Amino acid sequence: MGWLYMKTLKGHAGPQEYLDAQFTFERSDGVSKVLRSELVGNRVYYAAVEQTIFETGKHEVFALICLVAYDPRDREGYIFGYKDITEGMGPYESNCPVAILDLLTPTNRPYALQWRARCRANAAGGAEAAETASHAAVSTG
Repeated sequence: MGWLYMKTLKGHAGPQEYLDAQFTFERSDGVSKVLRSELVGNRVYYAAVEQTIFETGKHEVFALICLVAYDPRDREGYIFGYKDITEGMGPYESNCPVAILDLLTPTNRPYALQWRARCRANAAGGAEAAETASHAAVSTG
């Protein structure tokens, strides 16, 4: 639940490429694939992640948010760190690009609904709209 720090991006060009690779994988029980991502302000990574569970066939596209710390000149050598959060955890950061939001499958998770509403409101017009949208998502969700 904390931050993960590392001394290398393991051959990736930057934090976005590293995180795309980190969250795209196949295991015996399912597959996860980053469909689209964006690193906003070099400090918040947003991604639409598609997951399929083989046993049930359940298919979902959800939002993944990573807080990012990137400093290639860090004195201790820990150049990159991140903390991953899913939309269902009700993240504070809510400037997800609309192109990513448009890829997400419908959900009934209250925190995810509130977060999506705040992101769309922020994209459309700012903090007041985001606050109103967040409250509306709770009352109608």
